[in-house]
Amino acid sequence: MSSDSWPPKLKDWVAKCLGQMTDSNRTEAQAELRQVIADAFAAHTLWTTDWEGVQLKSLLPKPTPVFNNNLKRKSLDLPVSNKKAKKNAQKNASAAHTWDPNDQAALNRRAQRFQREHELERTKHLKANQNTTHLFKDMSISRSESPFGNADDPEADPNVIDWDRFTIVGTSQEIFKDYLRLTSEPKPEQIRPFAVLQQTLLELKKRWREKCSYDWICSQFKSLRQDLTVQRIKNDFTVQVYEIHARMALETGDMVEYNQCQATLKTLYELGIPGKVEEFTAYRILMLLHGRNRSELNLFVGQLTPRQKADPAVRHALAVQRALSMGNYHSLFDLYLNAPNMGAYIMDHFVDRERVKALMVITKAYKTIPLKFIHDALAFDSLDAARVFLVKHSAAFFTNPRDPDSQKILDCKPAIAQLSQVFEEKYRKVGIKGAI
Repeated sequence: MSSDSWPPKLKDWVAKCLGQMTDSNRTEAQAELRQVIADAFAAHTLWTTDWEGVQLKSLLPKPTPVFNNNLKRKSLDLPVSNKKAKKNAQKNASAAHTWDPNDQAALNRRAQRFQREHELERTKHLKANQNTTHLFKDMSISRSESPFGNADDPEADPNVIDWDRFTIVGTSQEIFKDYLRLTSEPKPEQIRPFAVLQQTLLELKKRWREKCSYDWICSQFKSLRQDLTVQRIKNDFTVQVYEIHARMALETGDMVEYNQCQATLKTLYELGIPGKVEEFTAYRILMLLHGRNRSELNLFVGQLTPRQKADPAVRHALAVQRALSMGNYHSLFDLYLNAPNMGAYIMDHFVDRERVKALMVITKAYKTIPLKFIHDALAFDSLDAARVFLVKHSAAFFTNPRDPDSQKILDCKPAIAQLSQVFEEKYRKVGIKGAI
């Protein structure tokens, strides 16, 4: 059951009320529960009612009965002799009815008693199930107005609210619409139907190719995703929308939106909806490597199918995993330069961390090292980028600082301590924006 088109707090409140019902108050509480929901639905206040603060009167504690103190006083004033006599009589009666294992009549009576208790317990459970089954069958409002399933429908379950009955179908014809967080029940005139959303996606792809602002594109995609969610549309078009937005977010470094798209895509793929499953499987592996989440990574990799493992993008991501686990920075940066699809955009987020780790190994192995070697081995775009990286990480100790970058030589000994300190301060903990 999706909660996209129904208040989650209402569901929680109904479940809470059902759990508080007992045999003594069930009939009255069910009637009051039906009436409260029906009144709120008729008044269009299902989304605005504070359901946590609603209390059914029939579920309130009953007042404690007041006993007659005179009766209690009389029982206390009984003569001691009468109390002793009564107690002795009870003992004698108990002794007279002591169970004899050889008494067949007593055995029969005992078996009949247990049989009666079993039948009473069975009848009690049947009655409880019938009460639950007919909880919403007697709704006085019509099927068109009721938030519950039609009792005449053989497929309907009367215990479950019919969420499909109230799925919104949009009527808006606007192609573009800025994203606004919903604070009340969505209205059909503000939601675009499926056909309009398809046209919206085509226009957004066209605007992206024309180098339109990502902020505006992102707002439009979030609005498009919202309209799909409100109308509970889950198909290959929905997958396409989330995949395209995820790629745009990767390209612009918007990891918050990327992680949200990735989380939704995981759910959609699990429903069996087709899409670029292998591509985004590879992205997920790289993101887990970025977050250094080894337990989840091992679990996820262990669940890969042979088809997924044979995909080039997934094979690349698994090769990155091996290179990191073995500390093979030569292989790692070669994979970084040859990442398929948009894998390099994800690797951008942890490549600096791995460069520092590689430099910590290099500076321990050599006394001096040319800047050009660092540029080639660690896959920098230019010599200048390599030098700036060393300066940024407080490791720019050159034996000839005034020479051109192509001739600069790094003094490894003073760089070791600085690189270790920077790694502890900057890269020991990983913070991933938008992680779910």
